[in-house]
Amino acid sequence: MVQKDVLIVLCGSNETEGKMLPEHYPTDRESLERDCELEFFIASGPGGQHRNKVETGVRLTHLPSGIVVTATERRSQHANREEAYERMAARLEEMQQVATPRKPTRPTAASRERRLESKRRTSMLKKQRTIEPGE
Repeated sequence: MVQKDVLIVLCGSNETEGKMLPEHYPTDRESLERDCELEFFIASGPGGQHRNKVETGVRLTHLPSGIVVTATERRSQHANREEAYERMAARLEEMQQVATPRKPTRPTAASRERRLESKRRTSMLKKQRTIEPGE
């Protein structure tokens, strides 16, 4: 029997209510090999006849999430496969990061003054465009 990892998050505050939490996908090698479809293709680029004739490129598709990564840097299919699995784990980890909500802060006095000065300047430019009556 295979045990799946489950992420349980208790949402007690109003900040997280109604928001979708990212789904948790395991990133260990065994789970990736089970959940990913492995495809080989002929890579292009430098490497000579060996690279042009042999299917050294690796494309990994994570079936549950639909994420696709490729690795074609090396001349060896084995090295590209290892690189693709590492990239997939990194991409899944990155996708599963929960962003901490930003706390709203008041604008500083200097930033408020800069904004108002910019508005004054824009207003003056627009006023100069109009033709005054009597001219």
